[in-house]
Amino acid sequence: MTGDAAPDHGLRRREPADLDACAGVLAAVHAHDGYPVNWPDRPAQWLDPPSLLAAWVAASGGRVTGHVGLSRSGAGDAAPALWSRRAGVPVDRTAVISRLFVSPGARGRGTGALLLERAARDARERSLHPVLDVLASDTAAAALYESLGWSRLATVEQRWSPEQTVRVHCYAAPA
Repeated sequence: MTGDAAPDHGLRRREPADLDACAGVLAAVHAHDGYPVNWPDRPAQWLDPPSLLAAWVAASGGRVTGHVGLSRSGAGDAAPALWSRRAGVPVDRTAVISRLFVSPGARGRGTGALLLERAARDARERSLHPVLDVLASDTAAAALYESLGWSRLATVEQRWSPEQTVRVHCYAAPA
């Protein structure tokens, strides 16, 4: 088995047909938690950026309950640059875990941790080190990452637009 089916408790590689369901779950997460902070004009497109290497969904009873993506780093990503400097490796030896969310009604079952580990495992299979960033105000997500052994590299200011600067914690997966 590839790890994309039943042994991962409903985790599987995301298919193009899943994007509308993922966008629906994302809308519920946004209403409940405010994630993402800036609601995208095209949620399905936001979940499928050009830099995407792979994505997975969690499903229960045939319904999507969570999502995670793995991407190449972009010009504005702080975590890859921080890890690169710390580890003494080129920034292209990192992969960014992003778009991680779990439906409010499906939380408390370890789904977020399973999605995170699935994406991190894929990064390692590609010989890339997984990193991510999270809003400093998202204490629940930060607590999850730290409980799973992720190391906080730094807290930085990121300019998301000319009118918006945010504080983010940058994390790297355990070695």
